[in-house]
Amino acid sequence: MTDHKHHGNNGSRDAGDFLFQGSILAAAGIIVRLIGLFYKVPMTRILGLEGIGYYNTAYEIYNIGLILSSYSLPLAISKLIAARRIRGQYQDARRVYLCGLAFGVTVGSIMTLILLFGSRWITSTIFNSPGSALPLAVMAPTVLIFSVMGIMRGYFQGFGNMVPTSISQVIEQIVHAAVSILGSYLFLRWFAAAAVPASYGAAGGTLGTTIGALAALFYLAFLMFRRRGERAALYQQEQAIAAESWRNVFIALLMTLTPIVLSQFVYQLSGSVDNSLFGQLMGAKGLSEKERMSLLGVYSGEYRLLTNVPVAIATSLGTSMIPSIVASRAQYDHQAVQHKIRLTIKFNMLIAIPCAVGMGVLAGPIMRLIFNDASPLAASLLTIGAPAVIFFSLSTVTNGVLQGVDLMRKSVTHSAISLILHVALVYVLLEHFNMGVYGLVIGNVTFALVVCVLNWHAIGKTLHYHQEVKTTFLLPLASAGIMGAAAWAVCTAVTAVTQRYQLGILISVPLAMILYAVLIIRTGAVTAEELPDMPFGVRILRLARKLRIMR
Repeated sequence: MTDHKHHGNNGSRDAGDFLFQGSILAAAGIIVRLIGLFYKVPMTRILGLEGIGYYNTAYEIYNIGLILSSYSLPLAISKLIAARRIRGQYQDARRVYLCGLAFGVTVGSIMTLILLFGSRWITSTIFNSPGSALPLAVMAPTVLIFSVMGIMRGYFQGFGNMVPTSISQVIEQIVHAAVSILGSYLFLRWFAAAAVPASYGAAGGTLGTTIGALAALFYLAFLMFRRRGERAALYQQEQAIAAESWRNVFIALLMTLTPIVLSQFVYQLSGSVDNSLFGQLMGAKGLSEKERMSLLGVYSGEYRLLTNVPVAIATSLGTSMIPSIVASRAQYDHQAVQHKIRLTIKFNMLIAIPCAVGMGVLAGPIMRLIFNDASPLAASLLTIGAPAVIFFSLSTVTNGVLQGVDLMRKSVTHSAISLILHVALVYVLLEHFNMGVYGLVIGNVTFALVVCVLNWHAIGKTLHYHQEVKTTFLLPLASAGIMGAAAWAVCTAVTAVTQRYQLGILISVPLAMILYAVLIIRTGAVTAEELPDMPFGVRILRLARKLRIMR
């Protein structure tokens, strides 16, 4: 009995530590997304909706190339290193790193060449968007840079240190933003007389992707060089067993990487499929490339960009959770695994649900404030598509759980099933119901929803795990509903009185956040026992008790 309690306490402390590390990544992810949001605003105004349509189409293709070659390397490397670190096999961890580096350089180089020399064929034949070829070619070398950078990030994450990854992400995005804005402006100006100047402007924007990744790589390389003494000391420690052969390490890397790559590829493919279907079907219905790119500019450059900001938290927590769950499983601590899953999902929903509700009820003013887009289309897309924030957050975290407990094939299968249903649904909505970009938004929401349902079933069946529903979903949803109604009422009233919608948002959003925080505490959605395990939970608990909101 004592031993069981001891493990439970360790599991709780370990969960708090991993969630804290995850919150570092989440904070960096939010900062990165906010920077991305802020720089896309001037970029959209510089390039126009047509130019941002070319930019996003090229970016979707680049993302597929990145996923197929190197996007999942940090996850795979961190998982393999974490498993060896927990057993004190530091020489094997070093071999994982070096093997990953060789693999990353090879596949990254191949994919860079494919995107560089195949850009015109890919954009014209598959996406019916020849103007996206130049932006894609400019961005192609980023794949190789990211391959090397991803191995370094995975190394640090495998040792439980999320700080280098977080800082490198912020550096990458700051440089990315500055160069993208400047490049868009200069390229559009220099090539104003070209046949499609918006294409050249988009190419100036994608230049920022490459330069930003290069800056982050230099930072991580500097850290690796500075800490070479620490690594050497670890590698000299005696292992309990003989070192793994290079062949076994490489096989382990491939076996770990392949299902993650397939899962991420299928999971992220929906965006590219949407662009391709929209280009082909809407082109056949008579829409010009300029008209199609303008509509995709609203969908990808505004709606998806905005809804991806809160999803960054889920992505970061999912990434940080994998090595932590691997470590607990290696110690056969089933209780700790369950505790980490429960805490991560609950913390994620406490943030994703109010974000979705807030975006839905204040869609019009938000789109107008951020993108200077007062069109009914922009507001409608965000209102209809706001639930995607919840479903993508939950599906991302549950994908992380499946990868952490060696059920990566399930993740691939579920994403593939959802993608098939997604393609069929979007095709019907575009071709037979003529719903245009509204069809893409509905498909976006349902894709993530199907993945959630399938992942949830697999986790429950395999781990005999049941998420507590009342405090994880129902109470936060009820609190967010009250918060949303109050936010809408305050924003509408202030706007009507002052004739300034900006003031309405400025007043209503902070009030809504405070109201939601009070409601989830008073309703018991968050307890005094859970708060210390959450980021900044101790401070929140002290403040809540001081204000007599919580006992």
